[in-house]
Amino acid sequence: MTSQPGSTHPVPVDPPTLYRSPAFAQGMLAPAGPTLYVGGQNGTDAEGALLDGLQAQTEQALRNVLAVLAEAGTDREHVAKLTIYLAAGIDPTEAYAATAAVWGAQRTAVTVLAVSPARPGALVEIEAVASLPNP
Repeated sequence: MTSQPGSTHPVPVDPPTLYRSPAFAQGMLAPAGPTLYVGGQNGTDAEGALLDGLQAQTEQALRNVLAVLAEAGTDREHVAKLTIYLAAGIDPTEAYAATAAVWGAQRTAVTVLAVSPARPGALVEIEAVASLPNP
């Protein structure tokens, strides 16, 4: 684990006895302070219309997460954890590939679950936990 004193960014925790993924961290050590919990975001636009297809929905859900982060004064670099809910039967590797365009290579702790969608046609829902930078 590498930590910088006074950092407001969560720090990846990757024990040497566990697989080190380039996509996610095994854990994240978040600094003490205000925490933002982003509720589940679907792949919907500003009018609430659900986009078509897994890639479009995943990218839009992540853009929606980023919008909530920005409104609270933070960004993806302060995200300690993402929880990704995929409609049952969706291949997680296909969903992961759709994240690169919006999320980039930002590593964070991630949990992926297969669920029955709460909204008909929804293929993905994403929630986040982020630290807020000190003012």
